Amino acid sequence: MELAIIVAVVVVALVFDYTNGFHDAANAIATSVSTGALTPRVALAMAAVMNFVGAFLGQKVAHTVSDTIDPGPGSHGLVIVMAGLIGAITWNMITWYFGLPSSSSHALIGGLVGAAVAAGATANWAVVLEKVVIPMFISPVVAFSMGFALMLAIMWIFRNSNPSKVSRGFKIGQTISAAAMALGHGLQDAQKTMGVIFLALLTGGYVAESDGLPLWVIVAAATAISLGTWSGGWRIMRTLGRRIIHLDPPRGFAAESVAASVLYTTSYVFEAPISTTHTITSAVMGVGATKRLSAVRWGVAKSILTAWVLTFPAAGLAAAVCYWFFRIFLP
Repeated sequence: MELAIIVAVVVVALVFDYTNGFHDAANAIATSVSTGALTPRVALAMAAVMNFVGAFLGQKVAHTVSDTIDPGPGSHGLVIVMAGLIGAITWNMITWYFGLPSSSSHALIGGLVGAAVAAGATANWAVVLEKVVIPMFISPVVAFSMGFALMLAIMWIFRNSNPSKVSRGFKIGQTISAAAMALGHGLQDAQKTMGVIFLALLTGGYVAESDGLPLWVIVAAATAISLGTWSGGWRIMRTLGRRIIHLDPPRGFAAESVAASVLYTTSYVFEAPISTTHTITSAVMGVGATKRLSAVRWGVAKSILTAWVLTFPAAGLAAAVCYWFFRIFLP
């Protein structure tokens, strides 16, 4: 029975990873596609490959995710993890349907914490506050500010240059910045699924807390997120690429470069599972604000912000409902 639940949790975790891929595919490539730097199919292929590679570049974020709750041993603990995953998937699908770039990361953490609270298990609030909640507020501010500052610097450096030549140059640059963004997405988001699978294995007694991630877990998570990315996320791509602001190649390059830098820093330095969605969206708004504040469609930004605020509690509530349903069938 316990082994069957572990297998089910792993499968559901990989399904979440897949939905993460198509939900967040736009994070890496929307700006490049909207500026014409890359065609959608080429951009998706590149993002899928870089997501796969990025998944192998670290394990710190995965261990942070596995530390967010202590579900306890046995079948009951595994059901808590399962409920958390299903809560996160539910919120991902709702926001995908409405084209809102919400955070898969916060949906996952919110789902795990919601299921743990509903079950009376331990939620490690110090980890959640330090590694999730605080970065959730800081990273968008940093990305917006850095995007605004970098775009101002680009405008000043190329102020006397031929606009068409500058645009062509930054289209080439966007190939690099989009690849860097996709690599950062794999580094951040694939690790989150690895962390949940590791938590399930730990709960079932198949690994010790001091163990590293098994290679099959890394390969499976990398493959799932890459396949999800390849399947695309066109609804959210339209929101990021056009509805917030119409981007040109220099602004697309600036937004992607800033977002990728923030992702690498938080992964390696702070070990924090931040939202790639929050990061790139804030960077896009930052570079867009250099045109003029009215150039950013703040009404769209407001609806995105609403989804951000709702993600943690909504995914938690969905996970709690799932747990209460599963609890009926537990001995």
